[in-house]
Amino acid sequence: MIVPLTGAALSWRDRRLYRRGVPHQILSGALHYFRVHPALWRDRLRRLADLGLNTVDTYVAWNYHQPSVSRKPDFTGWRDIAAFIALAGEEGLDVIVRPGPYICAEWSNGGLPAWLTGRDIALRSSDPGFTGPVGDWFDALVPQLVPLQATHGGPIVAVQVENEFGSFGDDAAYLRWNRDALLTRGLRELLFTADGPTALMQDGGTIPGTLAAATLGSKAPAARALLSARRPDEPFVVAEYWSGWFDHWGEHHHVRGVDSAAGTLADIVADGGSVSIYMAHGGTNFGLWAGANTDPAGRLQPTVTSYDSDAPIAEDGRLTPKFHAVRALLGATGPVRVPERLPVLPPATLPLTHRSGLLDGLRAVPAAVVAAPRPASFERLGLESGMVLHTARVTVPDGEHTITVTGVRDRALIFMDDAFTAVVTPDAPAVTVRGTGATVTLEVLVESLGRVNYGHEVGGRKGLLGPVLVGRRGVQGWASRPIPLQDWSAAALSAAVAAGPGGEAGFATAELHVDAPADTFFALPGSYRGMVWVNDFLLGRYWEVGPQVTLYCPAPLLRPGRNVITVLELERLGTTVELRAEPELGPPEEYIEEFD
Repeated sequence: MIVPLTGAALSWRDRRLYRRGVPHQILSGALHYFRVHPALWRDRLRRLADLGLNTVDTYVAWNYHQPSVSRKPDFTGWRDIAAFIALAGEEGLDVIVRPGPYICAEWSNGGLPAWLTGRDIALRSSDPGFTGPVGDWFDALVPQLVPLQATHGGPIVAVQVENEFGSFGDDAAYLRWNRDALLTRGLRELLFTADGPTALMQDGGTIPGTLAAATLGSKAPAARALLSARRPDEPFVVAEYWSGWFDHWGEHHHVRGVDSAAGTLADIVADGGSVSIYMAHGGTNFGLWAGANTDPAGRLQPTVTSYDSDAPIAEDGRLTPKFHAVRALLGATGPVRVPERLPVLPPATLPLTHRSGLLDGLRAVPAAVVAAPRPASFERLGLESGMVLHTARVTVPDGEHTITVTGVRDRALIFMDDAFTAVVTPDAPAVTVRGTGATVTLEVLVESLGRVNYGHEVGGRKGLLGPVLVGRRGVQGWASRPIPLQDWSAAALSAAVAAGPGGEAGFATAELHVDAPADTFFALPGSYRGMVWVNDFLLGRYWEVGPQVTLYCPAPLLRPGRNVITVLELERLGTTVELRAEPELGPPEEYIEEFD
């Protein structure tokens, strides 16, 4: 029996997939529009096609389109998903859309808006407090997709229902609601679920009558056997094949050998199997959109700015040995139309000048300060990411006393009367200070290092979530200043840089003059931890703990003539910015994800 909806491009019967009645394999690669500059969308899509793929798949990041509940979803510019899909069609690619609303993707909060997850609701469930806002989101998103379906002559051939739900819960009614929400809004192409290849995950994440796909990094024959036993009529589809992996700050750079990656891919596509390589091109977690995980002890593992993921097409678009091995395995015979890599600027060293102090710079940017007995959380302040500067007046008696910052999420700097005192984290929340009996200004600059994107920690709040104590006595009467770095205008950034004399931490700028824009990689020798802007665009976070050393700056972010690079250093500012011709993503560690 052929299962899909009437008129859909893809169908199946007898364990085989068909496109318009012709036997078909989905040979897809993941590429996220929100991780690639729009001026490079066509280039990266063309590289996917040259890899030998016939399809591209992309998640849709709800929080990227609607970071504030007070604003309607934005589908313009970088967020114009319809334009991205149309470009894919022009390049001869089919499109798979994965609208979530939860996407994981190593993206902040798994794509769910912080304004939603900050509410007292059951996430990813039948709770009307969750499905109501998701329905509103789908009301805005799905009309962007409907005209681009294959049934209307467009490139969209399949849409995913939720995302790896079997790794999270077992609310079958919610999964059915999600599927029906897509159908009733006009989506008519193949619908599928995607879950890990274990009985537990497939039990929790699949729906009768909807194609069940797998996600995996190895052991493809075992996954094929499991799915075949459960769904004997369905084709074998791997919705995510992890040919590489992502990195956390303070860990190794994960790589996967070419032979290992190609070997598992060969197992998947054997006997007509379909696949989507995750990632075919990873791109970059620009701004502060990188997500995070937690380790078994509950400690945060923030994801780095690069999302290179050891993909066949590297972060800057270059064609890797893995690209050529995959292309050969897939039997691609057409010419490679794209260059091995795009032009790159020559190496250079630029001095950092125009320095301003950290606190002076932050205070110089206008903000809606909230006064309350306790520090305001990110959620109360409407912050998706960034920092908050909390200020209070406190009397510290004569002698040594402990100041404890309880519930800090994720890292904070302590200042007393403008003097830096200590760094506090959840593992080390206390600092010993010497008081004189005088009343001093206590300031706590707290930073989110990325919202968790996987598991039951998704939706966790950020900021100071517990009291600040002097000894056992709580400090009350706080002014909380939101610092939405990702939303800062050019005027805000200029005000911060011009605020006053610099110190060991703070703001600084460098000037880059180019005749013709080209790709480059920034390094900050001597600087410890902070953010970098290029012409008022927040490129991302750097951190001396690695593994990532360089930040990729694509050519479209530069302009002919003068360009300004702005650095916000939180602890120890160096003296230069280096332009490098090659990326440095850290010491490699071989990695293959396996399910036991």
